[in-house]
Amino acid sequence: MNSFFAKKISPNGPKVILVPQDNAQTVTLLVLLPVGSRYEESRLKGASHFIEHLMFKGTKRRPSNFAIAQQLDRLGGEYNGFTAKNYTGYWVKTIRKHLKTSLDLLSDMLFNSLFRKEDFQKEKGVIIEEIKMYRDNPMFYIESLFERTLYGFHPLGDLISGEISQVRGLKLKELLSFKERFYQSNNLVVVLAGKVSKEDARLVKQYFPSAPSLLKQKTFQPFRRRLPCQKVKILPQDTKQIQIALGGIAYPYNHRNLEALDILCIILGGYMSSRLFSKIRVEKGLAYFVKMESNSYEDTGNFVIRAGVDKKNTRETIELILEELSRIQKEPPSKEEVKRAKDYYEGKVNLSLEDSANLAAFYGEKALFYPRISTPHQQIEKIKKVTPLQIQKVARELFQRRNLSLALIGPFKGKDKRAFSL
Repeated sequence: MNSFFAKKISPNGPKVILVPQDNAQTVTLLVLLPVGSRYEESRLKGASHFIEHLMFKGTKRRPSNFAIAQQLDRLGGEYNGFTAKNYTGYWVKTIRKHLKTSLDLLSDMLFNSLFRKEDFQKEKGVIIEEIKMYRDNPMFYIESLFERTLYGFHPLGDLISGEISQVRGLKLKELLSFKERFYQSNNLVVVLAGKVSKEDARLVKQYFPSAPSLLKQKTFQPFRRRLPCQKVKILPQDTKQIQIALGGIAYPYNHRNLEALDILCIILGGYMSSRLFSKIRVEKGLAYFVKMESNSYEDTGNFVIRAGVDKKNTRETIELILEELSRIQKEPPSKEEVKRAKDYYEGKVNLSLEDSANLAAFYGEKALFYPRISTPHQQIEKIKKVTPLQIQKVARELFQRRNLSLALIGPFKGKDKRAFSL
């Protein structure tokens, strides 16, 4: 497993994580900031995502989107930005000889972007079309509908992009003020993974120098509820298939039960021999896909089971899911079933971390949200200690009916809406 080096290069500089990878030829540069949609006030919904878009529109040295894209493309690598509810990231993956160029480009974009009025106005249209694209794709949008069901009108229940009306109402001056609050050198986590060594910290310091913090950082509104805000939420939409998302409130980062929940998700819906896949797809033939996964935030988390089915099979599918949740509450999984899930987890981690981009993401998330950075080996060792009884205990805690919520998208009418309850 990979070793790593973590270093604060100066009191007012970024936190630097260096992850050398044996036999790697590529380097992934990942920069993370602890700011996302949950940090936004009502008048700034969509601001974090909008800022991420504008970062690629030009700097003084590279005055256009084309100039940035052309130089990045010339590296023959991969690059992008992303916005989540609690963090924002930018990354470039190239061969080793282009590392300095990657550092120069990304630091230039983060600290010298022009944020021109004309770019701001044009990008509103781009983002609105992006929102429509996701809104018109039920497989994507069901995730947002489910989190609105769980978290209600708390910021965690809002769209990361903001609603169309909110994006139209954004003002450039307020957007810039929001950016300056968070985009500061000492607020960054910079990860280099792949063909790197600990001496590369000097390179990071060269391109991401120290700078005094000018504004007080704003925190987010905690989510204090222990149960979902709503039981059932149905979005009528003219589709050929019903999208189902059934789940509930789970655990935040650092919770002692996270590893048991990971194994529980695999057993129920993590792979093709999982209980839900075997029952709903293989035995009953009701769905093409069915899966279970979990998500964590600083103060809460969730688990969700998703499936896409024909409308006439919606009720049966939901009942089969509930039966499996009840079964694992009553009887712990066998040692063999748990071992199979652990082996799968270990294999997936090792396979994914052969890619320097995944390796950077693993360590970056740990550096942002955990008091201590654990290695993949340490994470796997925690997983190996999970017992069948711990898994059953988590199932009994999380699968109580009062903790379950259901989100549905499909061609429902008024009478259909009244047919679903938990």
